[in-house]
Amino acid sequence: MSHNHDAVDHGSVKSYLTGFVLSVILTAIPFWAVMTGELSPGATLGTVVLLAIVQIVVHLKYFLHLSFKPGSRENTVAFLFSALIIVMVVGLSVWIILSSNEMMMY
Repeated sequence: MSHNHDAVDHGSVKSYLTGFVLSVILTAIPFWAVMTGELSPGATLGTVVLLAIVQIVVHLKYFLHLSFKPGSRENTVAFLFSALIIVMVVGLSVWIILSSNEMMMY
């Protein structure tokens, strides 16, 4: 088992702050859209789903330090696995919400 910590990029304070600020912004926009009701229900749902996916990518880049540099096969596999999980969680959540709405409202 290798313990080479020098080759691992742990990020900098600037990258963590950038990720934190982006995460706050990407959380505040859907919160505003839902609380104010300024957008139509379909647009609100689309905004929440889109910004959730963007926020997941921000977390992968700034907090988990995934990169696509040559020679980082593990990162690519981890990203593809994360993308699969994201699609499943987001897609199935939307499906459950829409099904619940249909059963409760009609």
